[in-house]
Amino acid sequence: MRVTRPRVAVLTAVQDHPHATTDSIIGAVRADLGAVSHQAVYDVLRALTAVGLVRCIQPKGSVARYETRGGDNHHHVVCRSCGAIADVDCAVGYAPCLTADDDSEYEIDEAEVIFWGRCSACRTTARARPQVNAGTPRPRPGRRQVILDPGPAS
Repeated sequence: MRVTRPRVAVLTAVQDHPHATTDSIIGAVRADLGAVSHQAVYDVLRALTAVGLVRCIQPKGSVARYETRGGDNHHHVVCRSCGAIADVDCAVGYAPCLTADDDSEYEIDEAEVIFWGRCSACRTTARARPQVNAGTPRPRPGRRQVILDPGPAS
């Protein structure tokens, strides 16, 4: 692969910003090189992905994201609240780390695993927010709240 300024700029942007979206990569490349078209960045990402210098992941509900970490059979964890993505090393350490019940006569060499949960920042934010019972109306500021006792349940 020939070394060009756009290719180096895109590779550097992906390396400096793991799990970056195409839009954020375009912004980083433009900050480095000036005017670069969207299509040029897309073409470079496609070429870098084809030769294995960049890996593209696309968790459910997310746009494509790019990273330079590859070939080590790592996986990802995605926050359900904010969409943050982090790398998770494979528990087994070799590819594939899972074995299919029925490989349909394929020679499987990779398993892509995405773990889902909530990141520590979102968990902290959720704990800081007061919990409101879904059946209890919220009082409006400046108004007195009256809750009627429905009496004993039948």
